[in-house]
Amino acid sequence: MADGGEAIAPFAGWRVVELSTGIAASYCGKMFADAGAEVVKIEPLQGDPMRRWSAGGGAGALFGYLAADKRSVLRDDEEDSALIGGADLVITDLTDGWSLDDLAARVGQSAVVAAITPFGTAGPYVDEQVDANEFILQALCGSIAGRGWPGSEPLQAGGRIGEWVAGTFAAVASAAAVRHARSGGGGAVIDVSIYESMVVVMGSLSAMSASVLGGDAFMTQRSLELPSIVPTADGMIGFCTITAQQFQDFLVLIDRPDLLDDDDLAAMPGRVRRRDEFLAMVQRWTETRTTNEILDLAVALRIPVAPIGTPASVMKVDHFVERGVFVESTRGASQPRVPYRSTAVATRAPGSPPDVGEDTGRVHWQLRGGEPQHGRPDALPLAGVRVVDFTAFWAGPVATQILGTLGADVIKVEGVRRPDGMRLAGGRPPTWEQWWEWGPVFLCSNTNKRGISVELSEPRGRALALDLIARSDIVVENFSPRVMANFDLEWEAVHAANPRAIMVRMPAFGLDGPWRDRVGFAQTMEQASGMAWITGYPDGPPIIPRGACDPVAGLHAAFAAIAAIVVRDRTDAGMQVESAMVESVLNVAAEMVLEYSQNGIELRRDGNRGPGASPQGVYRCHTDDDWAAVALLDDAAWPALAALIGRPELGRDPALMTQSGRRFQADQIDKLLSDWAAQRTVCEAVRALREQGVAASAVVAPPALLDDEHLLARGFWETVEHPVVGSYRCTGMPFTFVGRPRRWVLTPPPVYGQHTVEVLTDLLGLTEDELADLRAAGAISDRPAGL
Repeated sequence: MADGGEAIAPFAGWRVVELSTGIAASYCGKMFADAGAEVVKIEPLQGDPMRRWSAGGGAGALFGYLAADKRSVLRDDEEDSALIGGADLVITDLTDGWSLDDLAARVGQSAVVAAITPFGTAGPYVDEQVDANEFILQALCGSIAGRGWPGSEPLQAGGRIGEWVAGTFAAVASAAAVRHARSGGGGAVIDVSIYESMVVVMGSLSAMSASVLGGDAFMTQRSLELPSIVPTADGMIGFCTITAQQFQDFLVLIDRPDLLDDDDLAAMPGRVRRRDEFLAMVQRWTETRTTNEILDLAVALRIPVAPIGTPASVMKVDHFVERGVFVESTRGASQPRVPYRSTAVATRAPGSPPDVGEDTGRVHWQLRGGEPQHGRPDALPLAGVRVVDFTAFWAGPVATQILGTLGADVIKVEGVRRPDGMRLAGGRPPTWEQWWEWGPVFLCSNTNKRGISVELSEPRGRALALDLIARSDIVVENFSPRVMANFDLEWEAVHAANPRAIMVRMPAFGLDGPWRDRVGFAQTMEQASGMAWITGYPDGPPIIPRGACDPVAGLHAAFAAIAAIVVRDRTDAGMQVESAMVESVLNVAAEMVLEYSQNGIELRRDGNRGPGASPQGVYRCHTDDDWAAVALLDDAAWPALAALIGRPELGRDPALMTQSGRRFQADQIDKLLSDWAAQRTVCEAVRALREQGVAASAVVAPPALLDDEHLLARGFWETVEHPVVGSYRCTGMPFTFVGRPRRWVLTPPPVYGQHTVEVLTDLLGLTEDELADLRAAGAISDRPAGL
């Protein structure tokens, strides 16, 4: 709340032009429309192709979700120029003949242009005109290579996660840039790469692990989950045992305490070797109990657990029903609501999408002459904003990381007794000196931050936190609600310490509802949201995509934080914002619910096949475990592909000239492609396919991303010099501000407590004697306790 004032739409008065034919730019535009901006789509005469997109039923379900509350005008050069010249923000995927240079020339000097394209606007893959859909990009970014059991066909993540993520990255960067421009900071052109977004979200952890620890690090291998999704007496349920304690509790859950001392089973390599034995014992237990019975028992043991969301079931989950997560649109479709809430921030209820061109000639914007510029025009958009970061693991740190990357001063607070758990995960064994500094996830997601140690359970530590909050703008935390309550650091305490503070809370399942206090990780979100339901082989169980949900949640929370800052710019009052992790994920997975509620279509897993291309799949090449990903996106290229694989007569077969016809005979075509690929190296296969106009890529192992020519040419990888780890390559951001040097990682992730003295003396004014007293009381420390 904001001191009892009325809720304000953050971007009311902002003018946004959208030029798009796909999900990424459309979702970016939707995020601005939800927050009150006037969004106008400029469409060709036949309309955005997304209007005709169908998952098998009636067209338009996804379009209706993405385009609700937007306006539509038909493309006309004179009217286009007037709209673009009057816009605060132009969002484009550079399709339908638009060029970045043309748009940049038409906008006002205080406007922002965000271009979202597969590979960015420059680089080797752009020069080579590499063709790619989501599937090919997943192969390139390391996602497919990391999914599936060793020896089996590697597997795509269901849904077009990369496009949704790229749109969200663009929205965060654009919101910060527009706020900066409207306050006199000057405009910007933002070049967003879908490929780079997917590397950050779907491949970077394994690549970073290889960079920090070496290519043989366990995190660089296939992602394996045991236990994960198993059948119950009336459905399916998913588990997640991240910690050793959670796995021990799981053995107790399934009535096998006799295995608590089985060291081989306690480690993932041992469970993999004994996979059949382990799954058999788990399923003997789960198949005799209902999903709800198992949920109750697992929750009591604090094991991360979720029912498997399906198109028919996810909207009926008690937690989502009680919290009102799904709302009905004016089209009669169910959809997830806007994934953040505050009594101070107004968001739109889902309205109707526009008819093609219904607003042509009815939108009249004055040209933006440019706001008066103040200060340095090259300053980062969030310069001058201070963030107190109480987050841990991956989702929360991603939120504060992008705020810091965009210029905020982020101060990461870690407990003395419980530092960020990602410091301790996946790095070096406890026999190493300062082993807690080697966690790849921590190193990947905490750049551009200052780090201090403060034990919040100590009264003096809590007082330090409140003093820091009093001098800051934003407070971010991502624990279950009971944690901040235990520290007496909920909204009331924060607001009392600083009436202008914005508190962004990121609990897994929200601040209320039946699942309020449940433990939630990315895997749990993927199981509950339906992401797992649409990932896997047609005849096998659902498989979690593994990992994308953390950055998805972090990016949405960062967007919510910027929206809240814009509201505070007008009211000068603080507010609490809830950005539940699972609701961000449900928005990205919305197509499943939309198609079911509007068209009765039950989307489900289909291996590596998917809409928009046929054939589509991965095919083993001559060398061991090398796979080529292939997606025929254009019917016109089918005769050339048929000739390439030695069956030119199939290229003349009328039954195979269309995507639907080839899909009907997909098994036979896959067999021919498999036989062809098996006689070639992956490089030979990919080269030959691309020469015939067929989208293709090697299925890239994440460590190889570190040497990807396109990423290197664009300056995507940034070298970090860390005082303990040494030199390694790290992801920056998947976008550039055109005309400015690409350097996002300005400082390495902090070693534990690195800036405690600096912050407490320079910012809070403490003396050396006071610091000594705090150390003696255990309120601060130079190293985590007990390690």
